[in-house]
Amino acid sequence: MSLHKNHARPDATVLDPAFDGGVGAIPKHRLPRTTHDAAAALRFVQDELMLDGNARQNLATFVTTWMEPEAATLIQESLEKNIIDKDEYPQSAEIERRCVNILANLWNAPPPTGGTDAVGCSTTGSSEAAMLAGLALKWRWRARRKAEGKDANKPNLVMGANVQVCWEKFARYWDVEARLIPLDGATHLTAAQAVAACDENTIGVVAVLGSTFDGSYEPVAQIAAALDRLALDTGLDVPVHVDAASGGFIAPFLDPELPWDFRLDRVRSINSSGHKYGLVYPGVGWVLWRSTDDLPADLIFSVDYLGGSMPTFALNFSRPAAQVIAQYYVLVRYGFEGYRRIQQRSRDIARYIAGGVEKLGVFTLLSRGEELPVLAFSLTTPDTYSVYDLSHELRSFGWIVPAYPMPEGMAGVDVLRVVVRNGLTFDLAEAFLADLARSVERLSGPAPARIAFHH
Repeated sequence: MSLHKNHARPDATVLDPAFDGGVGAIPKHRLPRTTHDAAAALRFVQDELMLDGNARQNLATFVTTWMEPEAATLIQESLEKNIIDKDEYPQSAEIERRCVNILANLWNAPPPTGGTDAVGCSTTGSSEAAMLAGLALKWRWRARRKAEGKDANKPNLVMGANVQVCWEKFARYWDVEARLIPLDGATHLTAAQAVAACDENTIGVVAVLGSTFDGSYEPVAQIAAALDRLALDTGLDVPVHVDAASGGFIAPFLDPELPWDFRLDRVRSINSSGHKYGLVYPGVGWVLWRSTDDLPADLIFSVDYLGGSMPTFALNFSRPAAQVIAQYYVLVRYGFEGYRRIQQRSRDIARYIAGGVEKLGVFTLLSRGEELPVLAFSLTTPDTYSVYDLSHELRSFGWIVPAYPMPEGMAGVDVLRVVVRNGLTFDLAEAFLADLARSVERLSGPAPARIAFHH
């Protein structure tokens, strides 16, 4: 979460309600001394939120911004449920178990044998899921090194410089060297790069199924095959974790023939975000391991809580059940065909926007929405204005479009990125393209004088 500093003068600023609703002046940084009417307090907070952006025009976030009213009803009815309390809310725990099994089958986990079956859990999102997966990689590597009588104090994790920042957090928080491989001719990690960076201290390779920089899939099967050859040639047995934060709910439906998941023996764990293309409000994520052997037993706590004993693996303890229940709702509601239809429409709209961007003639496309429904594009000749100027200009039309530099290896390339999610229509896409064209026109030269208002 973001860090915020304590205000130096907590009483210096008060907030004045827009209407006289009985609230009175509210201090910004100190608890009000008096109680206020509920309706007046609601109106006051709603007025404060007016300046937030319009979620339908937010083309920056991967996070779900719309769910059906029926899902909202389920969430509202479940807000008080703490999913850690499996004795008090056993059916919520059962729903979590079903979701894990649905995803295990969706991601082609080996058939259950009654022994070393696939195992998994819900999390607050892919960031927590990545932490848990990274810990399992480190613990397995450390146990193997100690069993061989070797030093286990210098673990490293191999990944492309395009990984989400949660992996750098994991490495820093748990004392693992982050081997961030600069981009070289591709916008993501390649198999050759991954193998070249591995050594006896490598706890694993992270392959990203859907880069946040441009939406591209990393070649998981090629990386796994190259690591198979490395194991044969050198004896180095390096597992793969797939960060499928977004792609885990895209590839199974739109790219079913693509081997990226547990069909590959070297893939030992996978994470995904239910609150991204899993179509659930934040925050819920999932992490699964190929077998119980891939999740060290000493990471699992057996906790006695409110009358029941349960195994748990999490960074958080108390956590809302509502989003897990909402995940089950959308899985049941849409089924395979519904997910396929929704994700295909998002990909089609992303491709449509990419075509419109290309027709403007001033951009170079790095991606076209052909993997994740995401496109990234740069200015072909950024002479008089930049993508940052364009991002700012698009805000005047309500569109939130991020501009940023690509990671190391392409750091000289600055891009705009558009994320297409459920809820963005072809009509909105057409409106965005029209506003993008107007923004380019404004920035390209002085606009003709116009009379904007008549008495």
